[in-house]
Amino acid sequence: MHLDPRNPLVLDTKELGRRPGHMAQIERDVPAPDLFGNEVIEIAQGEPIELDLRIESVMEGVLISGSACATATGACVRCLEPVHEPVDVEFQELFAYADRAAHHNQVAGDDEDMHVLDGDLADLEPMLRDVVVPLLPFQPVCREDCPGLCSECGARLADDPDHHHEVIDPRWSALAGMADAENDEKRN
Repeated sequence: MHLDPRNPLVLDTKELGRRPGHMAQIERDVPAPDLFGNEVIEIAQGEPIELDLRIESVMEGVLISGSACATATGACVRCLEPVHEPVDVEFQELFAYADRAAHHNQVAGDDEDMHVLDGDLADLEPMLRDVVVPLLPFQPVCREDCPGLCSECGARLADDPDHHHEVIDPRWSALAGMADAENDEKRN
């Protein structure tokens, strides 16, 4: 299956040719693909990812370096409030020419994960996933000192710092019932 050059995350490197030393600067905003994150925080599908790229022809293929900036959204793991986490990551990856990659794998005898050009097209999505997703917090919080939710009733503790519940030891609960009955008798 060949890459679709109309896909915003597919980069056409044809202009560079196979002449080492030729380079180009590219800036573009691309929509985030589906499921671009983890279970608790992600860059929502379609949200913009700002790419600032430098593509350079080298002997083995095309060296792509640059940065990606976006905003990940999720929920605080303590209080469930929305979390907006800035993402700013730098990367540098070699996209090998298909013939060079095949030769490398044959000589090296390994199945190393290598980014390979499809003709002159480079698919940036797997590379971006590899550099962005591991940097997303696994337990995002709205603020470092978030107190979370009350374990008894679910109230947000940041809204009421003095929130508490009267806790009666179950061993004394029978006595509490007797005291309530005695108070009822006195009122009558």
